[in-house]
Amino acid sequence: MSKKAISWMILILLSLVWGSSFMLMKQGLRAFTSDEVAGLRITIASAFMLPFLIAHYKIDLKKNIKGLLLMGVFGNLIPAFLFTKAETQISSSLTGMLNALTPMFTIMIGMIAFNHKISKNQVLGVLIGFVGAIALVAMGDHENDQTKNIMYSLLVAAATLCYAISVNGIKAYLGHVNSLTATVWSFTLIGPVAAIYLFGFTDVIAHATQHPEGMRSLGFVSILAIVGSALSVVVYNTLIKLSGTVFAASCTYLIPIVAIGWGLFDGEIINLMQVLAVIVIIAGIWMINSSGKSKEIDSIK
Repeated sequence: MSKKAISWMILILLSLVWGSSFMLMKQGLRAFTSDEVAGLRITIASAFMLPFLIAHYKIDLKKNIKGLLLMGVFGNLIPAFLFTKAETQISSSLTGMLNALTPMFTIMIGMIAFNHKISKNQVLGVLIGFVGAIALVAMGDHENDQTKNIMYSLLVAAATLCYAISVNGIKAYLGHVNSLTATVWSFTLIGPVAAIYLFGFTDVIAHATQHPEGMRSLGFVSILAIVGSALSVVVYNTLIKLSGTVFAASCTYLIPIVAIGWGLFDGEIINLMQVLAVIVIIAGIWMINSSGKSKEIDSIK
């Protein structure tokens, strides 16, 4: 099977997994606070990856520490807390739709911090995408006021910015490191931080044991942690190496669709204007990717 076919298969799989993650967060929030869901997600994912450290302990930490921290802190730790906090006030479907900002921030961070060249079409694509994002926030959730929509939507935007930093950092600093090794070490670095906060500064144990939906929510968060974080990060790192940063980040084409589907299934209200705003964002992403096709997509043929 060609690298191109493998890359597309990984892209679709990741889109399905990550598109479902917003609903898994919502289910976790039934029993836990946003910080507890985020802390559990990172702690469980880190614990799951720990046994792999036995076979992947050999790494030059001094040489790779910058990339590992970018991947761990900006690719997992900070976004976990930002996304769950946002979902305390805005719907999982809106959160998933706003996640489509990732490719646009990826281009911007690559240009600003890593001196990547950007074409006029990519600039136009970024501008179109942000217009769509502004329209999406303006449509908002019917149950919230506009100020609350903007405030909590900005948390999602900040999370996607973190993802963009991580994506570029992985490409720049960890391209030579095995995907599983990089994932194991990134979670090894952030896992203790999340665990100390979780068990030292929250009531997670009481909520897990005493809340009527404690065990059910814990099950959903565990799926989120193991499948949506630990395993998916390994696969995503592989995709970045196979196809480049822009193609990898473009899984956000499908993530909003999956998130909308789960939102409708769970009874969330999604209006036509929100869907149109997402289409505008996707049009911007298409312009970004089509401009970079010769440089990035050709590398997977």
